[in-house]
Amino acid sequence: MLDRAAIAARIPHQGSMCLLDAVLDWSPETIRCRAVSHRALDNPLRAEGRLGVACGIEYAAQAMAVHGALIAGNGTRPRQGYLASVRSVELFVSRLDDITEDLELFAERLSGDDNNVLYQFTVRADGRDLLRGRAAVILDSEKS
Repeated sequence: MLDRAAIAARIPHQGSMCLLDAVLDWSPETIRCRAVSHRALDNPLRAEGRLGVACGIEYAAQAMAVHGALIAGNGTRPRQGYLASVRSVELFVSRLDDITEDLELFAERLSGDDNNVLYQFTVRADGRDLLRGRAAVILDSEKS
């Protein structure tokens, strides 16, 4: 299990923009993380006092970034990744800031090569899906 500091050491998101609090488990194909920052009043993704459910895509993207860093291994600088697209996104609630339970982020690497990765993701709380979809990530796009 990784804590917030270990996550921040592996992704470019720092300070309050590092949204994840723990990596609960991972394998070469999957990762499961926990977050509580959706309840924070100073969450940088809030707009007009609300945190819309679509912001859950950023939570999932950070889980994917941590997953990539863990796969790269210790001592290897993780490659920079960019969301190229999100597809088949289903939103089951309107906002995240009124969810009292911790968020659980699941991401599964479906396919990939040296420059492109496809993930399936789900954001849950208390066993119910809040949103899910797929994301295409381009790694080191300036080198592609």
